[in-house]
Amino acid sequence: MGKVHGSLARAGKVKGQTPKVEAQEDKKKMPRGRAKKRLQYNRRYVNVVTGMGGRKVGPNSNADKMT
Repeated sequence: MGKVHGSLARAGKVKGQTPKVEAQEDKKKMPRGRAKKRLQYNRRYVNVVTGMGGRKVGPNSNADKMT
């Protein structure tokens, strides 16, 4: 029968040598389920942003930031 898991002297080796990263400040969580669908509906159909020529502006467009 061979050794299965290595010696206890090496326990925690990787965790000990990884650099410490500061915890990030908590962002506001996105709504889930019904509330997320409601947000999508309002964003897409209720307050529709129109660009040049009366066309609908896509979600990744920077047209609303152009002044």
